[in-house]
Amino acid sequence: MTKEVSRSDLAQAMLSKNPPIVFEALDKKYFDHGHLPGAIMMPPAEVAATAQSHVARRDAPVVIYCASDTCANSHEAASELSNLGYSNIAIFTGGKKDWADAGLKLER
Repeated sequence: MTKEVSRSDLAQAMLSKNPPIVFEALDKKYFDHGHLPGAIMMPPAEVAATAQSHVARRDAPVVIYCASDTCANSHEAASELSNLGYSNIAIFTGGKKDWADAGLKLER
């Protein structure tokens, strides 16, 4: 089962010495509109290829999010990564909406 991470825990982890690799499980047009700081675009059709390009170790901490708590892309991407052998996956279920609603900045 994939872990879930809260907004506050994710924000803190992103500032740590060893931050997680953060992926936005949305297509380019949504990513370009704004994404969490340092996030990497992971289009739903390119989950495996994106992970292979950006995650050196299968046990590296990875956080995946999408648009909001009603978006299933992050769960689907996490499941695919788990099936590929990635073992340290968390989902930020609130997604970009929760982040922005809390007044936290998005990058463009």
